[in-house]
Amino acid sequence: MSMATDEGMVTATTARAAVIIDGKAVAAKVRRSVAEQAQHFAQRHGRRPGLAVVQVGEDPASSIYVRNKRKSCQDTGIESFAHDLPATTSEAQLLGLIHALNLDPQVDGILVQLPLPRGLDTNRVTDAIDPAKDVDGLHPINTGLLAQKRPKLRPCTPYGVIKLAEEYGIELRGARATVVGASNIVGRPMALELLLAGATVTVCHTKTRDLRAEVERADVVVAAVGRADYVPGEWIRPGAAVFDVGINRTASGKIRGDVAYESAAARAGWITPVPGGVGPMTIAMLLSNVVAAAFNRADAST
Repeated sequence: MSMATDEGMVTATTARAAVIIDGKAVAAKVRRSVAEQAQHFAQRHGRRPGLAVVQVGEDPASSIYVRNKRKSCQDTGIESFAHDLPATTSEAQLLGLIHALNLDPQVDGILVQLPLPRGLDTNRVTDAIDPAKDVDGLHPINTGLLAQKRPKLRPCTPYGVIKLAEEYGIELRGARATVVGASNIVGRPMALELLLAGATVTVCHTKTRDLRAEVERADVVVAAVGRADYVPGEWIRPGAAVFDVGINRTASGKIRGDVAYESAAARAGWITPVPGGVGPMTIAMLLSNVVAAAFNRADAST
């Protein structure tokens, strides 16, 4: 990807239609690699890598995500341990389960499906997970290691964006990157990942004074605000790479991203569709983290 010249213009890809980034294809490639690594781990250690998936309550969307994660484990040779708890589960009971999973030698990764029912402190619960088993990559210790350029287990969605950029040859080193959204799950760790990749990063949030200007100057845009078509296509700089993390269901039942796709695709150099872009990468990188955690833990015990 050709970055800004001295005149501040992107010179590559401005004369052609955007390349549609196929997240499904890249995720499939990652899954194949995970399956090979999981098989190697099993041959070496006499067991499969293990992921404990904890769901509290029966939120319909969460149930779909959990079912997909468990099936993905089965497909890639990872042992899935199901812990489905009623919505009435107390925080003490949930923390007790996490403590037990931290000590279980068969469990390499722990995933607590969010959101949790009201009355449960999400920070207390996620902070209780052993950082070595934090396959979501969101524990403060793992976030801190990423900030210090010493990544261990990395946040799945931001890491997935980086993998997509690598697969499509999108040069992040020296690029001006704008992240729209500052959540702990995507926006903030995304900024850290982009810094690690050598980009110059701006993070936009509710206090940003001129969002349009920040987006317009970006060579790379990552949108993660959870609002359909929040970023108009005319804000996208010609030739920019656009990664849309949003998955929003409209009143008509359609799924839309955070970026107005059609108008953005007419200007961008690369763009992720919704669905089929960043979304498939999240589970793929989760599986990759599970295998990485398994090898890390096995090496630490020898």
